[in-house]
Amino acid sequence: MGVESKRKFSVPLFDGMNRIPGGIMLIPLVLGSIVGTFFPGFLEMGNFTTALFRDSALPLIALLIFATGMQITLRSSGAVLATAGTLLLTKSIIPATLVVLLGTLVGLDGILGVSILALIVMMDNSNGGLWLAFTGRYGDERDRGAYIASAVNDGPFFSMLFLGVAGLADIPFTLLLAAVIPLILGIIVGNLDQRWTEIMRPVPNIVIPFFAFALGTGIDLGNVVTGGATGLVVGAIATVVTGTFAYFGYRWILRRGKQSGVGIAAATTAGNAIATPAIIAAADPAFEPYVEVATAQVASSVLVSAVLAPLLAAWVLKKQGGMPEDVDRSAVSDDVEL
Repeated sequence: MGVESKRKFSVPLFDGMNRIPGGIMLIPLVLGSIVGTFFPGFLEMGNFTTALFRDSALPLIALLIFATGMQITLRSSGAVLATAGTLLLTKSIIPATLVVLLGTLVGLDGILGVSILALIVMMDNSNGGLWLAFTGRYGDERDRGAYIASAVNDGPFFSMLFLGVAGLADIPFTLLLAAVIPLILGIIVGNLDQRWTEIMRPVPNIVIPFFAFALGTGIDLGNVVTGGATGLVVGAIATVVTGTFAYFGYRWILRRGKQSGVGIAAATTAGNAIATPAIIAAADPAFEPYVEVATAQVASSVLVSAVLAPLLAAWVLKKQGGMPEDVDRSAVSDDVEL
């Protein structure tokens, strides 16, 4: 009776956050920015309070990257690897290349109030959770297995690599290596011991709210208001652009025909990407002036892309007859004609 009573009056905080796209990251980020803006003294109390709520971001992000690596299996089939490789090409490599080319022309300030830092972070990664949800309904085992692409691009490595290679950032090779070592170690451990993989599977839900709050404490709410609106617009544009690349990757490289619209669901910005501007600025202080606004813009892009990408993907699938029910009906029709 007592247990049932407690459950009845519980507040669904976690489920409530998850009703908002990227909410498990966005809501703690906003709460952290409120505390950092209006109650900075709380963050200066020291000891465990300061360690958890202000200084925990980088260690927890490193743990998340390690846990993500543990979910990447080397036993994936050729079809899965081909799909993942196509998504990495169209959603990470091509967009990042275009952004750094733009950066060489206009500089780090970027265009229309959107820095090169914000642009590359918005465009070179993808929301793995949303991809799994969408492909679980509209895709097949090749698409679901291509979650590997999100595991690989879901972190600062691609952004740091392209900015460094293009000469837009002065990032030592050792820092690039340090950014990917947790992922590599995670892959090794996860493939050696499946039990560890299962134990580490809940890590994202555990650490993301805490490092999001810690990141938020360094964001001024005034910059969130001004930068966030721009992020919504640019996030929508980035969704259309990267979604187009992914669509043609599915159509031209993978030859998926009327199911090519599935690829558009990769045109998202991962919630974890909100942390990337701060990580890059820690590696190269030249980006420090852009971090606050870029973080707000990336947070807005997470939200708008999580809504827009699956809607666009479903619309294209329906328009081209690639919905699972349409494909099934087509197969039945072909059988009847034969």
